[in-house]
Amino acid sequence: METKGIELTISGDGCRLRLRVAPGARRDRIVGPHGAALKLSVTSPPERGEANEAIVRLLAATLDLPVSQIRLVAGLRGKDKIAQIDRLSPDDLRRRLELLGDPTADSSGKPVTDRRS
Repeated sequence: METKGIELTISGDGCRLRLRVAPGARRDRIVGPHGAALKLSVTSPPERGEANEAIVRLLAATLDLPVSQIRLVAGLRGKDKIAQIDRLSPDDLRRRLELLGDPTADSSGKPVTDRRS
């Protein structure tokens, strides 16, 4: 995945990642860059913190990190959020995101336009 525009900042012993989230989607997935943020979609509704928990689980699974290493530090009630990822530098996070490939391409590498998320 192209990560050049995604804003990553050093924070404490880790980094912060800007997120744009679409709750109530058809599936949990990393959509891709959205301005300076990383766009995610989660199936959980934006009620009682369910979507926030799903976001942390999705990031942990995608980045191959324990859930305890990731927490949301801003935007708990909105679509724009900031995640704190402990013990991971911005460069290491960027490398992990780049290994994901292009989330808008199908298995043959052709771009797919899915505007439903």
